[in-house]
Amino acid sequence: MAVRVLVADDQPLVREGLRKIFEADPELEVVADVANGEEAVAAAGRLHPDVVVMDIRMPVLDGIEATRRLTQRPDAPRVLVLTTFDLDEYVFGALSAGASGFLLKDARPEHLIEAVHTIARGDALLDPAVTRAVVERFGRTPAPDPAAARHLAELSQREHEVLLLLVEGRSNKEIAGLLFVSEATVKTHVIAVLRKLQLRDRIQAVIFGYESGLVVPGRGD
Repeated sequence: MAVRVLVADDQPLVREGLRKIFEADPELEVVADVANGEEAVAAAGRLHPDVVVMDIRMPVLDGIEATRRLTQRPDAPRVLVLTTFDLDEYVFGALSAGASGFLLKDARPEHLIEAVHTIARGDALLDPAVTRAVVERFGRTPAPDPAAARHLAELSQREHEVLLLLVEGRSNKEIAGLLFVSEATVKTHVIAVLRKLQLRDRIQAVIFGYESGLVVPGRGD
């Protein structure tokens, strides 16, 4: 079954270009393209897409608030934020609103297609430039969140190690190689970490790692 995609961008040429890119993949179906966040929320309610590809700076309702409204629904679609802006306030706002991925618009077409498939599978995705922005944002955070820090006590030593590697942006395959275990074992640990910390996905794990003080930007370990 094809992944149902909704595109939201206020520029007609961008919407048309994204539609052509996604429709070149037989496993993707663009169910609609809309011009602002309000239209995205309404269209998602009618069409039930699997993935919403969301611009941030749009009229009427911006992409961050639209993402927040979409992800609060019981049948929430996954949201991939796609923008020309990599400023950390946009990154953190979008991720905090519940986005499952964040890419810059200069990504190659094949990268965009793979990103949609990644998001649709339930995984999370961050552009490397975006990961740096998240790190820089937390580098200016004055102190860890005590509530988040307390939750770390619920993790085993191995789960701590896995969380640290998740915060670095490591894939399951990379984590398996570093810890000398199977990918299936890593997947089990990742699921346990997310469950114990009540996190939705790997992106929230990255944010949690900095909020809790588990990782301190600029500190060599």
